[in-house]
Amino acid sequence: MQNQDDSNGSFRDRLYTIDESGKRLWVFAKKPKGTLTMARNITGIMLMIFLFTAPFIKVNGQQLLLFDFLHRTFVIFGVQFWPQDFNLFFIGMIAIMVFIILFTVTYGRIWCGWACPQTIFMEVLFRRIEYWIDGDTHQQKELEAAPWNAGKIFRRVLKHGIFYLISFIISNYFLMYIMGSDAWIRLVTESPANHVAGLTGMAVFSFIFYFIFSWFREQVCTIVCPYGRLQGVLLDRETVVISYDYSRGEERGVLRKSENRSETKKGDCIDCSHCVAVCPTGIDIRNGTQLECINCACCIDACNAVMRKAGFQPGLIRYASEKMIADKKPWHYTIRSGAYTIVLSILFVALGYFLISRHPVEATVLRSPGMLYQEQDSGMISNLYSAKVVNKTNHDLPLEIRLLSGSGEVKVIGNAPVIARQSLGEVVFFLLIDKTKLSGNKTEVEIGIFSGGEKLDQTRATFVGPDK
Repeated sequence: MQNQDDSNGSFRDRLYTIDESGKRLWVFAKKPKGTLTMARNITGIMLMIFLFTAPFIKVNGQQLLLFDFLHRTFVIFGVQFWPQDFNLFFIGMIAIMVFIILFTVTYGRIWCGWACPQTIFMEVLFRRIEYWIDGDTHQQKELEAAPWNAGKIFRRVLKHGIFYLISFIISNYFLMYIMGSDAWIRLVTESPANHVAGLTGMAVFSFIFYFIFSWFREQVCTIVCPYGRLQGVLLDRETVVISYDYSRGEERGVLRKSENRSETKKGDCIDCSHCVAVCPTGIDIRNGTQLECINCACCIDACNAVMRKAGFQPGLIRYASEKMIADKKPWHYTIRSGAYTIVLSILFVALGYFLISRHPVEATVLRSPGMLYQEQDSGMISNLYSAKVVNKTNHDLPLEIRLLSGSGEVKVIGNAPVIARQSLGEVVFFLLIDKTKLSGNKTEVEIGIFSGGEKLDQTRATFVGPDK
């Protein structure tokens, strides 16, 4: 582990995992133990169970979650959204952004340490396998420094083989979320020649996940992810983060038997560096809030264990704001957090309204381009129209086209139209109106889309006739 010169603040000049020459410093994190670590592991396991089961859960015949960007098909909790639902998408994205701001301003980076897929897979799954194969911190360092003998080769092949196998499984589930579980089953059961693009994507994603979890690791959080950079803008003195109580811990000093630390002017921190040893990003939380801290709480558990053994009160490192540490006051809700909550509530109400009022069927009726009106022997004027109908329901809809404004006749070309569930269909029809009922060469008409006698949607169109 790199030694930092805290006296001149050089620890803020570069990442802990990079030395002065720019070389990567590997983090051999000690296996954490404690109440918060156990809670985080349980949370991670529950989220992984959801991640691995969600593609096979069907609601109303739809996959629970699907984000098929290629075919612009998005399903959230069994409800399919179409490009026509852009207003819902826009409001939802704003609500999520405000939620991120609100959550970060109030609670810091708890998402990163407790719910981010990168952290869950790395700390709850991959690093646990590494502890099982390579051992804890000292065993890992010894193995790294050992020559390439049969034992080291066996462990490396075993570990990286398991890492790649898990990465391959994750990549397959990733594909299920972007192409659908049914399409994925066809991908792995049918001839590879029919799914060259899908199999290529599977191989690429498998390698990317393997590279991330076997080598890149914490650098995803410190170099790639923009969320960590945002905290410098969003955090303030009242944001709850993982904090070191410097007023209680300083001055640091080694614990000696029968020592009265108040007389020697020493704080509760015995400078054991257990908090540094367990940190998955290699930082010293005693230097304050830093970019690399993902709020995983490993340092809290490590410090609490040492405090109990030393006979001190736990909580030297804890979830607290800088103001709580400095002023020794309990946490309270801030005006800014309250303002964000109000804005977020308004957005969620608006989003709920649009979801409730979302039309199950949307139609767009356009007069066929380049087609003039036709005069019938009966004195009727006809125009040819094309109706694009989106059926957002989970059952097929037999449709009926009606003229809602004035009197006229609708003649559908072909058989009675039936739009399949969750699909886009087209209906071509003639609209006939008596010449005497027209007000000029262009008349606005209202057309309704019905199914089983129930009006599903209505839209406007232009009817063209002869000049008067």
